[in-house]
Amino acid sequence: DLCKTTKKCNFKCQIRGHRVSRPQNFTGYESIKQQYSPQIPEYFNFAEDVLDVWAEKEKKGEKASNPAFWWVNDRKQEVRWSFEELGFHSRRLANVLSGACGLNQKDRVFLVLPRVPEWWLVNVACLRTGTVLLPGTSQLTARDILHRLQTSGARCVITDESLAPLLDAVASQCSSLQHKILVSPTKREGWKNFGDLVRNASSDHECVKTRSDDPMTIFFTSGTTGSPKMTQHSHSSYGIGLTVNGRYWLDLTERDVLWNTSDTGWAKSAWSSVYAPWIQGACVFIHHMPRFDSQTVLETLSSYPISTFCTAPTAYRMLVQEDMSSYNFSNLKHCLCAGEPINPEVMGKWKNATGLDIYEGYGQTETVLIAGTFKGMKIKAGAFGKASPEYDVQVVDEAGNVLPRGVEGNLGIRVKPHKPFSLFTEYTGDPDRTAECYVGDFYLTGDRGVMDEDDYLWFVGRADDVILSAGYRIGPFEVENALIEHQAVAESAVVSSPDPIRGEVVKAFVVLTAEYKSQDQDQLKKELQTYVKKVTAPYKYPRQIEFVEQLPKTVSGKIRRVELRNKEWGRS
Repeated sequence: DLCKTTKKCNFKCQIRGHRVSRPQNFTGYESIKQQYSPQIPEYFNFAEDVLDVWAEKEKKGEKASNPAFWWVNDRKQEVRWSFEELGFHSRRLANVLSGACGLNQKDRVFLVLPRVPEWWLVNVACLRTGTVLLPGTSQLTARDILHRLQTSGARCVITDESLAPLLDAVASQCSSLQHKILVSPTKREGWKNFGDLVRNASSDHECVKTRSDDPMTIFFTSGTTGSPKMTQHSHSSYGIGLTVNGRYWLDLTERDVLWNTSDTGWAKSAWSSVYAPWIQGACVFIHHMPRFDSQTVLETLSSYPISTFCTAPTAYRMLVQEDMSSYNFSNLKHCLCAGEPINPEVMGKWKNATGLDIYEGYGQTETVLIAGTFKGMKIKAGAFGKASPEYDVQVVDEAGNVLPRGVEGNLGIRVKPHKPFSLFTEYTGDPDRTAECYVGDFYLTGDRGVMDEDDYLWFVGRADDVILSAGYRIGPFEVENALIEHQAVAESAVVSSPDPIRGEVVKAFVVLTAEYKSQDQDQLKKELQTYVKKVTAPYKYPRQIEFVEQLPKTVSGKIRRVELRNKEWGRS
């Protein structure tokens, strides 16, 4: 019922004439700081106070004709929903959650689906019912699922037939789990069928009243170390807080079409595939691919009126290795990245191919946008921009004292005398790990960085990624930046490796480009070492290099340096 084959939407011409080279919602960085003044009401619900408002504007002809949601897949199927249609389908599902499943406000719903339309419906239905959404990636193992269900006490799980067997394998150990809903055209014993439930449900549903600080979603953040933490956000922290992303960083209007490629289990999907675009009334575009394919991505950017594109640095690294000369990027106006720092070399190649800069954003599951490069701002290669107007960002020492410009320290967000409303509520059920994030007047992000004289922030590395070699402090990112400028390097990760004389040395794990894989590896190692010495301070060069086929990554595409570092140091 939700998916039908249709012709492409006919608003391509509208987008083509919509110039966004200059900021649409502000005049410059200083104006953002002056404009941004969010009001937090006592009660707020994103479905009622944002989505339904856009639906009402549609009915009155007060909104551009772009859809709210536009989904395609490799089989040429398409789904396009207006805000009114999104409301219709999500209210039916809301009745399923509160009716057939008997879920109450603040009950938890564990959602594990790939990029299918039903994922977005569950997001909105949970808002309407006040149930707390717990998204997970489709790459979870049975052990991962068991941990999440037991830790969260989720009463309902919604997934597809690929993960249903894993759920069944652990469900008996999860006493809170009462309802299993399957998104599939087929039936499965012990499971309710999503399509059957929604078809038989009423579209009349009254949105529950939620306080701004009521829990709205919980993300399991595995990061690069430790067991996953339950990072809880309120209805306002994302529902209002992500205005800074949508209005200023993404710079969206209701005429824009945004494609964000994030995995549905990652908070970036909530950022840029739900809240930020819909706050602005923009169209959320999704291409559901079984796996990331560079040529498919480039073809999609050429074939659809996508004005704004956001993906991970890893994806840009793959895209610029393709021959991009045959693709047409005339609809594309604004390109962004987040998740980890992007190499200046990749940014340069992308600009040569598309004519567009990549605007970097820095944030965490625990926050909204912490810092970024905004339209109209000078892009400094290697820096990730200036502080978001939502936060007072400083570089601080271990005691929370603000450090001078140019001095490396911990990246922190000021939380005293007033904690920003857009910061996560807590690591649910883990007060100790919550408390560990705060030092003095600051929340510490766990990242190391530097602020320059122009207030730009420069990433050094995760606090536990920094390498100390013979008295020198070396950030892995600057070495990786140097390596990727060499044409032999497709990707690299730099970690510390034990050394009897220096204590630890720089080691680089390198993925070679195809044309260099057959070359003499000893000679290539020397060539790369010499190259790094030339483009950065010589003491930073990798004394050890290991060529690998691929790098270990988190489900969101971030390189797991901790795994490589533990291997070097003999830790399990």
